[in-house]
Amino acid sequence: MALDITIRNQLQDYMARLVSPIKLLANVDESASSQEMLGMLEEVTSLSEKITLNKETDVSKRIPSFEVNREIDATGITFAGIPSGHEFTSFVLALLQAGGHPLKLDAEKIEQIKNIQGKFHFETYISLSCHNCPDVVQALNAMSIINSNISHTMIDGALFQKEVEDKQIMAVPTIFLNGEPFGQGRMELDEIVNKIDSSASLKEAEKISKKETYDILIVGGGPAGASAAIYSARKGIRTGIVSERFGGQVMDTLGIENFISVKATEGPKLVTALEEHVKEYEVDIMNLQRAKSIQKNDENALFEVELENGGKLKSKSVIVATGARWRELNVPGEKEFKGKGVAYCPHCDGPLFKGKHVAVIGGGNSGVEAAIDLANIVGHVTLFEFAGELKADDILQKRLYSLSNVDVILNAQTLEVLGSDKVNSMIYLDRKTNEKKTIALEGIFIQIGLLPNTDFVKNTVDLSKFGEIIIDSHGQSSLPGLFAAGDVTTVPYKQIIIAMGEGAKASLGAFDYLIRQ
Repeated sequence: MALDITIRNQLQDYMARLVSPIKLLANVDESASSQEMLGMLEEVTSLSEKITLNKETDVSKRIPSFEVNREIDATGITFAGIPSGHEFTSFVLALLQAGGHPLKLDAEKIEQIKNIQGKFHFETYISLSCHNCPDVVQALNAMSIINSNISHTMIDGALFQKEVEDKQIMAVPTIFLNGEPFGQGRMELDEIVNKIDSSASLKEAEKISKKETYDILIVGGGPAGASAAIYSARKGIRTGIVSERFGGQVMDTLGIENFISVKATEGPKLVTALEEHVKEYEVDIMNLQRAKSIQKNDENALFEVELENGGKLKSKSVIVATGARWRELNVPGEKEFKGKGVAYCPHCDGPLFKGKHVAVIGGGNSGVEAAIDLANIVGHVTLFEFAGELKADDILQKRLYSLSNVDVILNAQTLEVLGSDKVNSMIYLDRKTNEKKTIALEGIFIQIGLLPNTDFVKNTVDLSKFGEIIIDSHGQSSLPGLFAAGDVTTVPYKQIIIAMGEGAKASLGAFDYLIRQ
């Protein structure tokens, strides 16, 4: 793998920041993948006198793979495969951190990781096209740098297909800890740390409960929540934002081409920009926290937001911006085979189905886009639509029908997902003939829309028949002082740019409410 001249120049600048020597140990053989990886490592080594490269052929370890170690000891960081694509950044960060470059973590978090007791060996199966995988890889690598009891190996699932099949991995990232399943999907460092540090959740709940009362507390960290936080903070009032995952559903969105003034971007990039913008103001951000309930005290008119970890926050007003989640089919076999053939992110998990026959359920824009993307990777795609015609934009339909390895079945109702260890077929109803049919498949990607995240307020405010929070023209719900914005509300057209506008409106509405109390 020869480095592009621009990347090479950038990498040389980064390598100039190394403080202490690094030792790379490559485990290779004569295979093409080994030689490609070795070529990349040799080129990187040539960029700095502080990097040395040694080779071995140890069949007891994964080939090709390489370790990133300090001169005096091992870091526990291993890359099994060639960390190109989205994972190239993970590789560069590992080099910098092993070479003594400071980690971008606060002292309290570093100390917490240092004090974790026990032996933890993590393995993360990734695909190079997955935009959520690097977050997990980088978090676990950082933990390995800090604590010698923690080690981590990134494994390219496309290169180690036998392992993927033996472990029945059909979604990325998939994390194993000491050989046992640990997690699946995007996980942030705090989430991982809290999962292995048993005392962390209790400490965080105590810390949260001691916080002073907010003027406006925003629940949810997607585009609507971020916009609401900025508008609130600009008013000079005490603002807090509590979210299960900053960025929300946008983190799972790859291509964004309708965000006005930005011709094209990606979900994770937009989320990074949102977070940086919010941090420009005095906003108390509490990430990786899930709201359990919201109640209003009639005596003092304060809202109490209880979190899943037991922590409690008080505020004079609340804005709910918890967005929505993938809508499920709710048919037999769907939950049983989730992560074993049933998937919701075609871009992340598509590479694991290379050459296979998969289905896409849903004929809207997201379903048709998924089918088009998958057609470039898998062997064959069959798209199923409940209605008698596709709902996607014409331009997408024309592209779909031009593909030779795609079939479209209309008037199809999914009835059941079948399999043994993983998905092997699906039963659907032909709504025209009323005949049940079975189709052999190895993967099913569900793209049938979103469900609002309102379970925690269903007994607090009025909801629509679709479970959305009903709001007025100022963004206020049926409970005075509780506002809502974005995909969680009755506002039509679930779009990022609309959610941002609604977040701003809800914030202004909440501020107007406060000054009138």
